[in-house]
Amino acid sequence: MEAYLDNSATTPPCAESIAATQDALTRYWGNPSSLHQAGIEAEHLLSSCRSSVASAIGCEADEVFFTSGGTESNNLAIVGAALANRRRGKRIVTSAVEHSSVMESTKALQERGFEVVYLSVDRMGRVSEQELARAINRDTILVSLMAANNEVGTVQPIDVVRRIVTRVGAPATIHCDAVQAFGKLRVQPARLGVDLLTVSSHKIHGPKGVGALYVRKGVKLNPLLYGGSQESKLRPGTEAMPVIAGFAAAANALPPVSQSLAYVTGVRDRLLDGLRGMEDVRLNSPQDALPYIVNISVYGIPSETMLNFLSQRGICVSSGSACAKGKQSRVLRAMGLGDSEITSALRVSFSRFTTWEEIDTLLHALNEARQTLVRSK
Repeated sequence: MEAYLDNSATTPPCAESIAATQDALTRYWGNPSSLHQAGIEAEHLLSSCRSSVASAIGCEADEVFFTSGGTESNNLAIVGAALANRRRGKRIVTSAVEHSSVMESTKALQERGFEVVYLSVDRMGRVSEQELARAINRDTILVSLMAANNEVGTVQPIDVVRRIVTRVGAPATIHCDAVQAFGKLRVQPARLGVDLLTVSSHKIHGPKGVGALYVRKGVKLNPLLYGGSQESKLRPGTEAMPVIAGFAAAANALPPVSQSLAYVTGVRDRLLDGLRGMEDVRLNSPQDALPYIVNISVYGIPSETMLNFLSQRGICVSSGSACAKGKQSRVLRAMGLGDSEITSALRVSFSRFTTWEEIDTLLHALNEARQTLVRSK
């Protein structure tokens, strides 16, 4: 592989995570709910992992609940909060550019009689504070807004939601999908003013199949699954200790946000500098976007054609969210982009392990594609 630049889809596991996952598989394979020695050792590891993830989020250990990943955490947060609070109101406020796990959850709730307001976004993909204020009323029981968009990197104004909810007197629980922002921005729940916060392991160089939901003390959620008493009955089922251990190790290995942000900003700027000489390339991400994600359109070359061209050269990028599986981006559509931009869009996404050489490899290939693919049409 010449260049892996699809880190918003998933990140390569770090050495610490791989070692911890293997250690849990071979040494701590007991059931954490069992009362014998193997179970007690696994339970001690589980407790340590919960503390590690809590420390990375910026909350108390008993506010962290392990799930199978970001999708389940988002479903649990949204459906669980709506059902727990349905006697207090019926309105849910979210945006038109949320992850599919949020959008599909709210659509399911609409079918059950809830009113869902999908806030529009501007050309930068951002929700306005004014529209938030108009949408939130005393019947609002849930507001769900992502921290950073997974396709274009737009950072949403999460911190203003609490102020609006308090001013209006709404009984709203506030949820933030922080999957793309965790480890990249400061997403401490107290700082953001949120009650629920979703994070995922495989976006921070941990294993797939595990995530977590922060639930502020006192916040009520209805479980989606029923069974044993694991995760305080909020998410029953035997805890997947190997991947939880890998998740915790990846969280422990996260460098300070400012350090990673400074490095990745340099990587992003190298890409943007190289793109400036390409007149047929449009930047779709806003200037103040999370620097880990750059969305561009290369006019005249369909996304699928470009992806195949780059893949043949060992370069991995995407045309948008991995969950969309090739469908045209509703995020770019909501931002007001036209068909020519949407059908030629590419998402380039970085991690703290991305090298400048990978960026140069991509730039060289993009230049080659512009000369080769356009001429051959």
